Amino acid sequence: MSSPASSPASSPASSRSGTVVDFDAVVGLGEIEAGDGHRYPFHCIVIADGTRTIEVGRAVVFDLIPKLGRWEAAGVRPA
Repeated sequence: MSSPASSPASSPASSRSGTVVDFDAVVGLGEIEAGDGHRYPFHCIVIADGTRTIEVGRAVVFDLIPKLGRWEAAGVRPA
């Protein structure tokens, strides 16, 4: 997992693409694997369509935000 101290190669503000590789609907936590192989956690409240659920294997586009000393996915939306 990346931390703000070891920020991703391109600008964190730019949108990235990836795949949802883990999502636990009960606790609302998931993980996205970006095209560069980095994995970023997310909480269901950042799913842009407001559904608070997403399928594992779904291709997504997302933004990065620094949170709790690490990079997390935000603005998660279908690709």
